[in-house]
Amino acid sequence: MRLVVLHDALSELIDRYRPEAAAVEEVFVNENPQSTLKLGQARGVVLLAAARGGISVGEYAPTLVKKAVVGTGGAAKPQVHAMVARLLPGATIAGADAADALAVAITHAHHLASRRALKGFAA
Repeated sequence: MRLVVLHDALSELIDRYRPEAAAVEEVFVNENPQSTLKLGQARGVVLLAAARGGISVGEYAPTLVKKAVVGTGGAAKPQVHAMVARLLPGATIAGADAADALAVAITHAHHLASRRALKGFAA
């Protein structure tokens, strides 16, 4: 039922806000295989909702996200949270998971901007 709730909520947000793109963190292997499996299932629901909404999805490794936001791939969660708060002044960040999600979004925005700049440079 949690996966249904996740799918329905994401589908509603996609329908309401019509985002142009989405981004997700690549799955990493936890010490607990059950946690990894559950994360993979939730990630699959996210990818399905985006695909049904016609949204392209960028996928980023956790170390790449940390490097893009903090400057080092080995950054700790508090460092990521602090940099996201600095990069998005005035934003209310509801905990470490929200900071991680915003860090993935920031990484995606940077990568999209870089691709656009390179296309303009090549033209």
